[in-house]
Amino acid sequence: MNWGLLIIAGLFEVGFATCLGKAKEAAGQTATLWWAGFAACLTISMYLLYRATLTLPIGTAYAVWTGVGAVGTVLVGIVLFREPVDFWRVFFLVTLIGSIIGLKFVSH
Repeated sequence: MNWGLLIIAGLFEVGFATCLGKAKEAAGQTATLWWAGFAACLTISMYLLYRATLTLPIGTAYAVWTGVGAVGTVLVGIVLFREPVDFWRVFFLVTLIGSIIGLKFVSH
């Protein structure tokens, strides 16, 4: 259950990073809406991270949360913000995903 909350928290981290990027590109009321989305995603992400740490070790939970957020944010950057895709970016993303999975397997 708490691993699921942790993954969802990481996805909301992707949400707040995406909103931050979109707010930077927007102006006026549109920017305000993106900032509101940022605040909502940030709040939900932090709350779910807190809930997950009630039963998971803080070091593991934080590493997985940031890892899910990092992988998701890079993928969103590639898709939405047209960031470059090259061998090394993909290689290190796969390495990061492997590390997240590894932490899941070695955590009790």
